Amino acid sequence: MAFSSMAFLFGFLPAAALCYFVIPARWRSGRNGVLLLFSLAFYAWGGLRLAPVLAWSCLVTWAAGLLLAPGRRCRRAVFWAAAALNLLPLLYFKYTGFLLGSLNTLGLELAVPSILLPAGISFFTFQSVSYLADVYRGTVPPERRLSRLALYTAFFPQLLQGPIVRYGDFGPLLAERRETVPEISAGAVRFCFGLAKKVLLADALGTAANAAFSAGDRLTVGLAWIGSAAYTLQLYFDFSGYTDMALGLGRVFGLPLPENFDYPYIARSAGEFWRRWHITLSRWFRDYVYIPLVGNRCSRGRHLLNLLAVWVLTGLWHGAAWTFVLWGLYYAALLMGEKYLWGAALERMPAPLRHVYALLLINFGWVLFRAGSLGQAGAVISAMLGVAPGGLWSGEAEYYLRQYAWEWVIAIPAALPVRVWICQSLERRREGGSRVSAAALAFGPKVLALVLLGLSAVRLLSSTFRSFLYFQF
Repeated sequence: MAFSSMAFLFGFLPAAALCYFVIPARWRSGRNGVLLLFSLAFYAWGGLRLAPVLAWSCLVTWAAGLLLAPGRRCRRAVFWAAAALNLLPLLYFKYTGFLLGSLNTLGLELAVPSILLPAGISFFTFQSVSYLADVYRGTVPPERRLSRLALYTAFFPQLLQGPIVRYGDFGPLLAERRETVPEISAGAVRFCFGLAKKVLLADALGTAANAAFSAGDRLTVGLAWIGSAAYTLQLYFDFSGYTDMALGLGRVFGLPLPENFDYPYIARSAGEFWRRWHITLSRWFRDYVYIPLVGNRCSRGRHLLNLLAVWVLTGLWHGAAWTFVLWGLYYAALLMGEKYLWGAALERMPAPLRHVYALLLINFGWVLFRAGSLGQAGAVISAMLGVAPGGLWSGEAEYYLRQYAWEWVIAIPAALPVRVWICQSLERRREGGSRVSAAALAFGPKVLALVLLGLSAVRLLSSTFRSFLYFQF
């Protein structure tokens, strides 16, 4: 079940909210129980056959956490065993086909089974491992109630696509939190904005992206650039839209989730981009892989190996394909270059040129990310560099510019902190005594959210449903 489906918007979510808020706030365990039951139902909606994978992760993590309590024996062995038991299902479901297929390219004739990937397995596995690591380090106490740890693992707003939450931030709220009307209202507004990002922008721009990547011999230089730019915007609005909806629902239920995006396309370098994009994943790899590998507190050679290891793993986390491995190596090379080769020169460049530099690199990177094969990635990148079977321009390229003109016009400023700038300006005027600015700040977001909700509902009723892109990861 996706947040942008009619079943969720007009069935599941109202039922969950009604059952949750009908329970008195003082009965915290009861409200937690409602969230857990609805979270399990949400996951089971996609198929009961794979639900045991989530249950296994919850049980193993809970039991291991108790054994990792201070003073217990063999804590190191327990940690590594529990981490392995969490990671093994991920490795099996996600990478078995990739491994066997890669071996077959070497001349073997191994049967490659068709394995259905459990939804959200990459996300809840990483959350479970982070909990185990934090308990082992002593930064969080082990959770003795299975129901609370299960809710942490399976909380439906962030179960399928993140953000990746630390138990040290989430756990205390299960025992003590307040759901206030302003917070519920702000959460609902953010949910509506996220829904609009997905339905009104991402899905439309995705059509142009799909056309470019499937054009074959019709691919032109113009269509390649239009398709890559469309996918760059589509992926941002799709993923950040889901995140906005997740964070909005978290605020509604009194469980705020960490921010996952900070306007990544205003970055001036590859390094800054990854401090703004998928923030919780970057922090996970930093805290649980990069720093344990000694980070940059080592020789240059060792540091380069650490960066390489982190980014190969980052690529593989996103997908079991050589395109994702190459994408990870691409960013490893960029970060190495910015650190040791051209970083000083980049700092001396004018800010606009640095923005152009970052956007071009990001755009080429997303081509690797989107492509279904290395051959397709090479064809699109070659076309972007001027070598295209269809020439420079075509009527198809013009069609996708004209057909989605409004989406282009709205999407580009929407990917920039324009809303922040407007709010800051209104806030300054409100402090100066402007009643119009005060009214705009108080009611503007709510009115706009209702309008966007209505437009999104109309679009959902009149178009084919499209799942979120990160569901595949």
